[in-house]
Amino acid sequence: MHLPSSRRAQKRTAQPAWIAACVALLLLPLPLPAQDENPGIAFSTSEPGASLPAGWKNLPVVRGKPITQYTLVQDDHTTVLQADANRSASALMHEGNIDLARTPVVAWRWKADGPIAGADNRVASKEDAPARLMFMFDGDKSKLSMFDRAKMGLAKQLSGEDLPYATLMYVWSTNAAPGTVIANPRTNRVQMIVVSGQPGDAGRWQSLRRNIVQDYERVFHEPPGRITGYGLLTDTDNTATTTRAWYGDVQFLPGP
Repeated sequence: MHLPSSRRAQKRTAQPAWIAACVALLLLPLPLPAQDENPGIAFSTSEPGASLPAGWKNLPVVRGKPITQYTLVQDDHTTVLQADANRSASALMHEGNIDLARTPVVAWRWKADGPIAGADNRVASKEDAPARLMFMFDGDKSKLSMFDRAKMGLAKQLSGEDLPYATLMYVWSTNAAPGTVIANPRTNRVQMIVVSGQPGDAGRWQSLRRNIVQDYERVFHEPPGRITGYGLLTDTDNTATTTRAWYGDVQFLPGP
């Protein structure tokens, strides 16, 4: 079909926006340092105001967007990580070499100031969360659909980096009951499990515990591969709002 010149121009300008939507929330754009022998996040051993622990990087989720500020503060006589997002999106990430056969369980604490106005993890233009714990996995990409592989190829052309085979997130969300699985609206290679956000959760520390292996098998329908990275994410770039959250120590433990 022959398109008028104005319509051809619209089509050309629309394509980059579609590509950007496909790769958002997936990019881990920088190489990460080696992990120590005892994986975990121990903010409580640091002093308030100190630099972030060695091996942790504040990485933009999408290049060009403002980054979330992560700082060590004192809360109830304990050092925790405070995340301040102002129309921003970046993740505090670490390279992963967690032995899931030995320590498949993750236990952590977090506190969110409250829900993000207008946020909805099921809608691409509203996909923000005050608190997330995320894991990225390696895997056999040849098993993916042609559509998924095409999106990953486009993302690599734009970013210069390979995308994770799969990403599992635990999220603070008011849009669904705890235990609900939400696929990222841009790609089903990112799956979110709601663990917080019920009435009474705002402004309160919560202690949470999940079996990563069982959750991965539940949402991706296969055993997990090697974890390539893990970290924390507080973002408000889609809703153009502000939020604050706090993260305590994270531990990897034996099952069940």
